[in-house]
Amino acid sequence: MPDADGKTTAEYRKLIDEINYHNRLYYVADKPVLSDAEFDRMFDRLLEIERQHPELAAPDSPSQRVGAEPSKKFEPVRHRVPMLSLQKVTSKKEFADFNRRVLETLDSPDDIDYVTEPKLDGLAVELVYEKGLFVLGSTRGDGTTGENITLNLKTIRNIPLRLSDQTASQYPLLEVRGEVIIRFSAFEKLNRELESKGSAPLANPRNGAAGSLRQLDPKVTASRPLLFYAYGISETTLPALATQKAVLELLQAEGFLVNDRICVTKGINGVAKEFQKLEKVREQLDYQIDGMVVKVNNFAAQEILGQVSRAPRWAVAWKFAAEPAKTILEDVVFSVGRTGIVTPVARLKPVHVSGVTVTSATLHNEDELNRLGIRHGDTVVVRRAGDVIPEVVEVILSKRPRGSRRIRYPARCPSCHTALVRPKGEAAHRCLNLACPAQVEGRLFHFASKRGFDVEGLGNKLARQLITEKMVADPADLFFLTRDKLLQLDLMAEKKAQNLLDSIDRSRHAELPRVINALGIIGVGEAAALLLAEHFGSFENFREAGLSELEEIPGIGPVIAENIVNFFANEGNRKMIAKLRQGGVLFPEFTSTRSTGRLTGKTLVISGTLSKPRHHFKNLIEKAGGKVSGSVSRATDFLLCGVDPGSKLDKAKKLGVEVIDEELFARML
Repeated sequence: MPDADGKTTAEYRKLIDEINYHNRLYYVADKPVLSDAEFDRMFDRLLEIERQHPELAAPDSPSQRVGAEPSKKFEPVRHRVPMLSLQKVTSKKEFADFNRRVLETLDSPDDIDYVTEPKLDGLAVELVYEKGLFVLGSTRGDGTTGENITLNLKTIRNIPLRLSDQTASQYPLLEVRGEVIIRFSAFEKLNRELESKGSAPLANPRNGAAGSLRQLDPKVTASRPLLFYAYGISETTLPALATQKAVLELLQAEGFLVNDRICVTKGINGVAKEFQKLEKVREQLDYQIDGMVVKVNNFAAQEILGQVSRAPRWAVAWKFAAEPAKTILEDVVFSVGRTGIVTPVARLKPVHVSGVTVTSATLHNEDELNRLGIRHGDTVVVRRAGDVIPEVVEVILSKRPRGSRRIRYPARCPSCHTALVRPKGEAAHRCLNLACPAQVEGRLFHFASKRGFDVEGLGNKLARQLITEKMVADPADLFFLTRDKLLQLDLMAEKKAQNLLDSIDRSRHAELPRVINALGIIGVGEAAALLLAEHFGSFENFREAGLSELEEIPGIGPVIAENIVNFFANEGNRKMIAKLRQGGVLFPEFTSTRSTGRLTGKTLVISGTLSKPRHHFKNLIEKAGGKVSGSVSRATDFLLCGVDPGSKLDKAKKLGVEVIDEELFARML
């Protein structure tokens, strides 16, 4: 087949530009000017040219949106800049507290600009553009590592496959972040189509969007009415982009769909006013939201504010009050967690709450059970706390059936029948039997979870079966499983057994933060595990650490420190760790991705007016391995002081924190 001549090449490029232009009018501006028939004729001609001249096929061709060959699995993608989660507020008072912390850290006497936007309830993703071309798309995942869903994201018609030459030249690498959703109207139409084909309808728009994006076959994703709303970029130091507002204007100019309810406002009252507006129109919107995101507009201010654990200090999600619903309590069961806490769980007649069908809800503990005075058959009010966790908040006594039975807390563990204890000062009842089957199952599932050793294929059902068949008594036994043992289990085929063994083998190389998190030490979650791995560098150093050293680590504190010491003092835990080594777990040393240098391990606070912007000094500190905090405490090593430092200087003197000026700071570096 002869190569395309200049006329065909020019026609092909013109078709790409025109189809992308009309896609943008249809999916972004909602102002189509072509009929479907006219659009289809253009698209068919494009496909015809690509069939006749495959050498012309361009990466930004609209044909990329039709769907490629199915994937076998999604590969992991490590985000260059972590995708942080947001802290939540639920009232004007809580937002005022957030605003106060912002102003104190910035030493600002005046109200500052915030950007507010609806908090879309979809799936967060990142799009990577290199020299203007969309080359990689991934899910948020755990914030550090997501899944490569590039082919699926290319099928979403309002995602630009190529940026303008000017933007590509100015920003050779641009990482765009946003939310993929399905609008209510499109969701209803999709469910009607699925039901007409005999397929099960999707539960809700959020699950529908997430499930559609994680289809192994991109053609399935292409058939779903997905939309991408851009809300920002990963970098905050790019030239000519000093504010969140400037970023949104750039994204909109590049053809991204940006929410039309985003606005810039000032101070507490301005933000509260926007929240009230959004609350009023919430039910009229064609998409699901669960609150409003509020961000400090200025990027230099964001740099100064920094982050805590996995959340920024410069943004919050102001969540709507949970929507209540009424239903019938059918039963109460008592669930045993991996740490031995026994929690009452209400089994409910199915009810729709905040877009989700709820069949069970937490009752928290015995005190809450008594406060509610709940009985079998009661009519109860249910809401989703933070639009996430269902909970029973009220009993409607006027509808209580006659002869209803009071629900009593069990005296013994529902799983192993050991007597429960309620430690002094705690609201929870605990089973102290570490061999309790429910606890063993919970620890095993936590150990193998994505944020632990990441053993693919080990779900609750298989974990329960391994324990029941006495193949696994503690998590370390996973590393001694064999193919012959696994094939003795029900529904365990050879391929499934081999896949599980391969995943277990890979998990022997788990990084130190995952290993520490997987151990299930009370109070040590993902963020604390990372702090500990960074501080100690090796598992041996961590295991041998004393109480006083642990307490001094910023972010750990006395309670968690005591839990760590008690964990390693337990003989059963020591035996399990020895067994992990015998099973081939490597316990690799950990080198922090943070810079190291003359300030490694030191915490500094900056106060007052300095010769250069505050973010300049923050960058110098972090490059030297130090950490910048917003407030002075006993964990602070130095206060870098400029002109008019304010109350931070008084507090530093009171606590004995060393005060340094710019000249001494420069000598330290």
